[in-house]
Amino acid sequence: MVSPAPALYEAVVRHVRAAPVRSSFAHRTYYWLTDLERPPRLPWPLRPLAGFAGRPSRAELDAYLAGQGVDLEGGPILVLAHARVFGYVFDPLTVYWCHHRDGSLARVIAEVHNTYGQRHRYPLTVDDRGRAEVAKAMYVSPFHGTDGRYRLALPEPGERLSLTVTLHTDGAPPFAASVRGRRVPATAASLIRLALRHPWAPLVGAVRIRTRGIGLYLRGVPVHPRPEHHDTTERTGPRS
Repeated sequence: MVSPAPALYEAVVRHVRAAPVRSSFAHRTYYWLTDLERPPRLPWPLRPLAGFAGRPSRAELDAYLAGQGVDLEGGPILVLAHARVFGYVFDPLTVYWCHHRDGSLARVIAEVHNTYGQRHRYPLTVDDRGRAEVAKAMYVSPFHGTDGRYRLALPEPGERLSLTVTLHTDGAPPFAASVRGRRVPATAASLIRLALRHPWAPLVGAVRIRTRGIGLYLRGVPVHPRPEHHDTTERTGPRS
């Protein structure tokens, strides 16, 4: 069943690592769940708080899925991500739930972004609990290489949002990131309230990730060199 969209989710993002030093941090933020083809149309005074330009077009994702042997036949694609706030956005993880025309789930796309401006799409066939496993393919953090496997739990949001990504590498405890939240009506009042409670949320999240990285470096966590990466999100159609 396709979740109603648009919706807002007020959420807590948490990162937990056990080695080589024990570390965890959490911050509060909010996300939009939108239909890729029908982003919200906000009153003009609120548009600086939620911009949706720059996302892939329907044609681009259809072409990408066709390369994976999947034809949605026009079924809906839902997107969970930050919106642009005063023109800025940073999403470590954008999730696309891609449905057949009858509403059944065909694929989940996990699009990972790093702080170096790189992106990588992982097309996932998930079980009935939204779980899948895939080999890591992109350098995300200077404290991890490109080895290992992700175990993901990405169930389609309902009243609650509950996403988990865990990185497993040989001989090391897993690193886990999670997003937990609750659904909020996508109204002007809700957006204003969330923007006041979490001002400039995408920028704050990016700053906290970088600040945390500096702290780990100062604690002596070894840094892995960054390899070249082929961007799997190269444009194959017009941008919306």
